[in-house]
Amino acid sequence: QVQLVESGGGLVQPGGSLRLSCAASGSLFAFAIMGWYRQAPGKQRELVATITSGDDTNYADSVKGRFTISRDNAKNTVYLQMNSLKLEDTAVYYCNAHFLLSTRNSKDYWGQGTQVTVSS
Repeated sequence: QVQLVESGGGLVQPGGSLRLSCAASGSLFAFAIMGWYRQAPGKQRELVATITSGDDTNYADSVKGRFTISRDNAKNTVYLQMNSLKLEDTAVYYCNAHFLLSTRNSKDYWGQGTQVTVSS
């Protein structure tokens, strides 16, 4: 069992920055593909960014060049640095840990979410 706890959300003006953190329990963190997802009111949850155990990253087009995902395996923590925030970045941000158990089986764990509100 893996527990994920997000922190760092809040209210920020357009153009501002926030850094989200997600702390994971357990000893398997280094093997997980870690990701950040978000869900705005009335919309489906969408991928924001992922990072593999080898530090390969992937970003949604809407955040490329503004957001940076990173991980610290020694601290069991993944981060999302968000710069140049826009009104449309407002959402609940969720941390995800994805484990590939086999070629046809995987398991996902989710955090409780942290609210990010971009408003003037």
